[in-house]
Amino acid sequence: MRQIDAIDKKIYSLAQLASVVATYKTIGKTIAFTNGCFDILHEGHIFSLSQAAKEADYLVVGVNSDASVKRLKGTLRPVNNQDARSLLLASLLIVDAVVVFDEDTPLRVIETLLPNVLVKGGDYTIEQIVGAKEVIANGGKVIINSLIPNRSTTGIIDKIRSLG
Repeated sequence: MRQIDAIDKKIYSLAQLASVVATYKTIGKTIAFTNGCFDILHEGHIFSLSQAAKEADYLVVGVNSDASVKRLKGTLRPVNNQDARSLLLASLLIVDAVVVFDEDTPLRVIETLLPNVLVKGGDYTIEQIVGAKEVIANGGKVIINSLIPNRSTTGIIDKIRSLG
């Protein structure tokens, strides 16, 4: 079933999303949160998001803003702007909500939403995961998913550059 009109409705401000998440928690739904730049969506992202979606009833994806990506990845990034990246993520059936954050880390988003599950990729240890302490202190859990080897946005960009 196509619900094209629903795509834009999955992109929230943090204040809007906090209200939605609170409502879901009230009715006993579990919330998973993951985040990233998602600059060029690839199979590694889909795998990671699919694994995160399995962890709860409702999957929230935090997306670094354009300014945040530039600070983290350099002046040539992002390739796709935050609106395009958010729209692509919101169009995925496995994603329930998308929120853009301007900080370099999603700590403020995590502290606001206090998800039941925080999910990150296998390139992190629990000590390195921003928000892990807060989620665990609130009774939640942190999941570290494995990565698909040799799948990265940087690798895709490097391959494209080598073709030119």
